[in-house]
Amino acid sequence: MCGKNKKEERTWVEEIEIAGSELVERVKELIKEGNVRRLIIRKPGGELLMEIPLTAGVMVGGAFTIVAPVLAALGAMAALIAKVKIEIVQTEEEDEE
Repeated sequence: MCGKNKKEERTWVEEIEIAGSELVERVKELIKEGNVRRLIIRKPGGELLMEIPLTAGVMVGGAFTIVAPVLAALGAMAALIAKVKIEIVQTEEEDEE
């Protein structure tokens, strides 16, 4: 009633299974998308391997500089694992009218 639109944030989780050799490239693509808040990497059986929180500040500007050590660790892990599951937690702001 005061004329301002409130923004509501909608969150959802997508799960994909990829070959370990594709892991680093796929993570780079997801970071570039900008709406990813967290990546959870698991073995096909569900065992947690790594959780990567991505805040809005990381995605703006120097994203790869900040995430470079994580990408190096992912590359080493990908060499040892045939397949992995990635849970992609994404958010989207919606205008509430």
